Amino acid sequence: MDIVHISMALIDEDKDQPRYQFNEEALQELMRSIDEIGLLSPIKVRHAPNGRYMIIYGNRRYKASQMLGRSTIPCIVSDTTDEMEIYLEQIAENLTREGFSPIEEGEAFNKLLNDSGFRSSMKFLSAKLGKPESYIKNKCELLKFSGAVKKLIVSGTEIRKDCLTEDQLMPLKDLPMEHRDPIALIAARDELPVSDVKKIAKLFKDKTISEKTKEKLLLKTGSGLIETWSVYEQNRKEKKKREQEEKEWAEEQARFASAAPMGNDASKPSAGSGGGILNGAAPAAGGLSESGLASAAVISGSETIVALLKEQKGALSEQGARLLRIADIASGLSGGEAGAALKQVEQIIQQLDKQLTDWYDLKQRLHSR
Repeated sequence: MDIVHISMALIDEDKDQPRYQFNEEALQELMRSIDEIGLLSPIKVRHAPNGRYMIIYGNRRYKASQMLGRSTIPCIVSDTTDEMEIYLEQIAENLTREGFSPIEEGEAFNKLLNDSGFRSSMKFLSAKLGKPESYIKNKCELLKFSGAVKKLIVSGTEIRKDCLTEDQLMPLKDLPMEHRDPIALIAARDELPVSDVKKIAKLFKDKTISEKTKEKLLLKTGSGLIETWSVYEQNRKEKKKREQEEKEWAEEQARFASAAPMGNDASKPSAGSGGGILNGAAPAAGGLSESGLASAAVISGSETIVALLKEQKGALSEQGARLLRIADIASGLSGGEAGAALKQVEQIIQQLDKQLTDWYDLKQRLHSR
């Protein structure tokens, strides 16, 4: 591989190359390094019309040498003319260099995937560049964000004020634009860790929260959004627990009903009856019908009765624990919520009153025997 010194005046920069952002401070540092110890690595160029040369890679070294007023620069001259190969080489070289931003990477990958002159596949790029397909895909996802957000994206994982890392943005990529960009800017301003961004993204993905509420949430600070997420998560867990308890209660009632089936005439109250358990009426939820007990007694006598009554005692114990839980939650209800719950409590009390009457009737029947 021959290295030749070429006049700086004959070399042009490639305006279409993947890297176009150059940190001025880093460029000044490179210039001082070249001035002190010389240029350690040559740049690579290709032939251009009229005896000129176009840079393939090494733009920063070219700029720093230009700032130093150098008349020539050491170069490797390539005979490659295939635009795809040249662009891939430019990307591969920049991937090894400091300062190649995630947005520049994303734009380069997107160009290779979608530009009519290239039309590469994700699999092809992965093999050529030695990067996982997920790496390439994530860089392309960054292009979804607005220009204001893109300007803040930096390399690395360090969380800094008014900067954004790829890890901070990935949880937001699937949100609608009206939520995605404002949350990203909040994350940059308030230096939110990735774990907090994930929580906020989950909050905004919840379809049970109205768009109007989400618009109001965007006015909060990062810490305010995390506080809202904590309340939301607690409410979600409590709701899930209540649903599980209700499901278990329904299953208990179903098991009890199947263990004490009603007789053929159980649903027909006798003439003049008050509808109580000893008159053949179907009990309220959790009650015990006389016909059910009698039917069970025919099968296995008193043992069946004792087993059924033990099961009912267990159900009552669980009811007591559930009541304590409900009372604890009720202390935090608002006026409107408490009113709605009160109606349900009144209905349950009516059912319990009915059941209590049935149990006293049963006690009297058993005592008389």
